[in-house]
Amino acid sequence: MQPLLKLRRLLPAGELSLEAAVRQAHAGDKWFATHVPEAVALPRSTKSVATLLRFARRYRIPVTPRGSGHGYVGGCVPIRGGIVLSLARMNRILEINAADFVAVVQPGVITQKLQDEVEKLGLFYPPDPASKKDTFIGGNIATNAGGPRCLKYGVTRDYILGLEVVLADGTVVRLGGRTHKNKTGFDLHRLFVGSEGLLGIVTEATVKLLPLPPYRACLAAGFASMRAAVRSLQSILEHGFLPAALELADAYTLEAAYKRVAREAKVAGGDPAAVRLRLSALDPRLAKMSVRGAGRSSFQRPKAHLIVELDGQGRSVREEMRQLRRLLAPQKPLFVQTALGAKHAEKVWQVRREFSYGLRDTGLTKLNEDIVVPRGRLEELFAFTTRLQRKHGLTIACFGHAGDGNIHTNVMVDLTRPGAKKRSEAALDELFAQVIAWGGAITGEHGIGLAKQRWWPKALSKEARDLHRTFKRALDPTGILNPGKFV
Repeated sequence: MQPLLKLRRLLPAGELSLEAAVRQAHAGDKWFATHVPEAVALPRSTKSVATLLRFARRYRIPVTPRGSGHGYVGGCVPIRGGIVLSLARMNRILEINAADFVAVVQPGVITQKLQDEVEKLGLFYPPDPASKKDTFIGGNIATNAGGPRCLKYGVTRDYILGLEVVLADGTVVRLGGRTHKNKTGFDLHRLFVGSEGLLGIVTEATVKLLPLPPYRACLAAGFASMRAAVRSLQSILEHGFLPAALELADAYTLEAAYKRVAREAKVAGGDPAAVRLRLSALDPRLAKMSVRGAGRSSFQRPKAHLIVELDGQGRSVREEMRQLRRLLAPQKPLFVQTALGAKHAEKVWQVRREFSYGLRDTGLTKLNEDIVVPRGRLEELFAFTTRLQRKHGLTIACFGHAGDGNIHTNVMVDLTRPGAKKRSEAALDELFAQVIAWGGAITGEHGIGLAKQRWWPKALSKEARDLHRTFKRALDPTGILNPGKFV
């Protein structure tokens, strides 16, 4: 504790807290593990971050960087104690330059806020993680966050032009720049994207912007089988379309979302027409039914739900939507609905955002795995998870970014039942083994953190893991940055 008291005197007032409540609030993220740190740093400047890291290195104090704490793998859990370094106060948009198509931001800027601000100027920052209303740009950089739009536009890494980084010894370096093309030396700034706080602390980012597409539209379709949905997705791509997003959800996910939407609509007012309106966003056939009738199996419920978003010029998007409807016809969708314009398209995405919350509402523990398979393996993946469910007596709910093979595979577990934890671990072992055998990846967005350490040695070769350790030792020889994680 004595060195921490000394550190508190070195930093500006209020930037280092030893209070129990503050330390407890920074003990974990959205995963299960927690560990209370000895202190929480809340710097307001790069200078303070550099001062803290120089001090921490001198006294060998662990430092765990933290964004908004919305990670799913325990990436910001201070498992070795020490100091949590929160970037929450470094939350300013420093510049939006429409001529250069760049923005300069601090790491604590909320992703949605940046998007809203640049769109006012007719600009576009595409990366859109599902929790973008809460997540920080710095956290997005640390995990190389994606989202539905990464099919067409790419992930966070594709929008990072330059970074200001504080290294483990307190050295401040500026990497990359603000030009959209740059081949001056190694591409060092990209090394820190996806590094999960193990190599340095990002204190400023220069991000690439695009022109804002003037028009958006969504198509949602229900299918009697997952096979029909996957084949429709493949047909869309085979015919030369590149949607902004292609999302799939299975029957269990749909049912959970249906129950959540119905419950929320009733709580909000209970008006039958309002309830039907909310439910019709999931299935337009429900708009004409009584609420009681909608709750019964009065028609075939979809086993799979496909969402397609297109963007671009209004006339071309509307024509492409008409073509998409014709492309889906051979798979005999149970329904197809289109939402033209940003306002109506957003209603479709509001339903998509209910998927994860609906699964949580089941009361089961949701083990959210963000695996990625080669796109040609999608149909096999859904068939494989169906077999896993039967074998282990567990429900597995699948939804996500099918356009790029990134499916959130949620193992739903009742941990009060004897043997449930052991069965879930066995199911995950088989899932990851199969994904790796297919040439896939054990994480597409969330990172390794603590949650996936068990499968890290299987995910990469020994040589690749050794190379990770080489970079870690070079940039953080004393191992103070986010210790206890996968490297």
